[in-house]
Amino acid sequence: MPEQIDLIWLSQDRTAPRWSLGQVWVTEPQPLSLHHLVEEKLSESEAAAWLFWDATLGEPKPERVQEALKRPGDLWHAGLRLGMRGLPGLMDFVHPTWMLNRDPDHNIEATSWRLSLQACLVRTDVLRQMGGPTPTFRTLAGASLEMGHRYITRGVLMRHLPWLVEEGSDGETEKRRNGETEKRRDGEAGRRRNGEVEMPLRHRFSDSPIHQFSSSLPFEDELRFVYYRFGRFWVRWALMRAVMSRYVSLKEALRAWRKIKNEPRPPEPTPYTHPLLNPAIPSEPRVSVLIPTLDRYPYLRTLLSQLRQQTVKPLEIIVVDQTPSEQRETSLAEEFNDLPLRIIYRDQPGQCSSRNAGLCQARGDFILFLDDDEEVPPTLIEDHLKTLERFRADVSSGVADEVGAGPLPEAFTYLRVSDVFPMGNTLIRKDVLYRSGLFDLAYERGQRADGDLGMRVYLSGALMVLNPNIRILHHHAPRGGLRVHKARVITYASSRKYITHRHLPSVTEIYLAKRYFTPRQVREELWLRVLGTFSLKGSWWRKILKVLVSTVYLPHTLWVIRTRMREAISMLRVYPQIARLKELWQ
Repeated sequence: MPEQIDLIWLSQDRTAPRWSLGQVWVTEPQPLSLHHLVEEKLSESEAAAWLFWDATLGEPKPERVQEALKRPGDLWHAGLRLGMRGLPGLMDFVHPTWMLNRDPDHNIEATSWRLSLQACLVRTDVLRQMGGPTPTFRTLAGASLEMGHRYITRGVLMRHLPWLVEEGSDGETEKRRNGETEKRRDGEAGRRRNGEVEMPLRHRFSDSPIHQFSSSLPFEDELRFVYYRFGRFWVRWALMRAVMSRYVSLKEALRAWRKIKNEPRPPEPTPYTHPLLNPAIPSEPRVSVLIPTLDRYPYLRTLLSQLRQQTVKPLEIIVVDQTPSEQRETSLAEEFNDLPLRIIYRDQPGQCSSRNAGLCQARGDFILFLDDDEEVPPTLIEDHLKTLERFRADVSSGVADEVGAGPLPEAFTYLRVSDVFPMGNTLIRKDVLYRSGLFDLAYERGQRADGDLGMRVYLSGALMVLNPNIRILHHHAPRGGLRVHKARVITYASSRKYITHRHLPSVTEIYLAKRYFTPRQVREELWLRVLGTFSLKGSWWRKILKVLVSTVYLPHTLWVIRTRMREAISMLRVYPQIARLKELWQ
């Protein structure tokens, strides 16, 4: 028997369609009306899910909706196909180079928080726990975006399904699309997502063949989104940067601020609680453990000893040893001859080429990435495999308890879509790497190799899950690793602890940003990094001293960033250099 799915029909004329899967409720496509309907009907609904559907799309296909409900995730939508790509533009001034701020192709199934309530299927339990659309938005698009960002950042697994709607709708769609498209052509010049071609700044519209009209947002709703999701400080910062960059006029900015400044900010919901399941892992799973190492034998021995205790035994453990030959220890294979250990020696160190070499020889169906200075629990492999099975995910990432650091940020304490790809605690299905490619050699001796691969995995459509219950201990060994290349000297944590430390973007971080984000997003990220040099944790007098020191440093800070920007641009002429897994196997 198919599960019951109730239909919320968004229509001006209040005419209800026939729907065989559950009840039908009709309401106007306005945030306030929709909010009241959800508040009124949610408690009495016995459906497994609710389908929000705009009448201008025609009647939904029951078989498509049922198929969507079988897909991995908690919520499914067609927002990218319906023109929500890149919205709201004001997000670029607050969280510009966040992985999930870069939209995947609107024609593939992928993770996306930019939902449209014009075509959205959501589990009823999610609505009950997380709430529905916020009624104070002027437009349904604004309420949809706030709802989507609230959901994905609080643990709801959201997937964009382009086939949920059909291409080319009806005559009304075409008329509205043509009219709204002409209005957008009067906007300011902007950028395409690849940073090479111009596109309107304020009202970036999708090149989707349907509903190009539907993505227009009044600036008031953009500002309301930032206020509700990030708070007053970031509203002020976004307003300042938006006016300075001519994204919006001072008059329009002040008018929008006056309208929202006295609104109460909705409370943040508690993280979504996923149903408890205990999935069976595949029988005899083939897991290849990949560990690059460089002059860290005491730590590596501890890690290998702990891999002996795994409740699910690995198919193989591949150690890529880059230690200089004169310091190299060759006794590991004999010392751990009870393990399926394979050691690859490389005379030229490099974090990307070493991992690529290991991936080239991996025989497993799953790859577990670990660092050599970690300690792991005996259930590590088992827990990752269970996470993949429970959520039908492609990537399972855990968290690291850093020696000497404080508690983890709240975002790393509950299960959610992963916007990170930690090389020290991640299990990935190997077939995903056929689509994404391997490590870009641009990061051979620089930071963010993991972020680059994670971005490509995400853009390929893979479902990435962060499970905070999968924990390892990371020692941050004082030698070896990226420290050999002097690529990790001042960290974010140290910059918030020491008055003279500045956590400035490295060349490879800027390279990554320019690879995947628009020029405006890159520029705003750099301004945020400048702002970060003034931040410090501690007493008020230390904070004041930090501001004074950073003010003195400011000319040098700007000079360093400009210099590194030029180097990153030069890198783009040579890179990316990304090997494909099939090429390496030939």
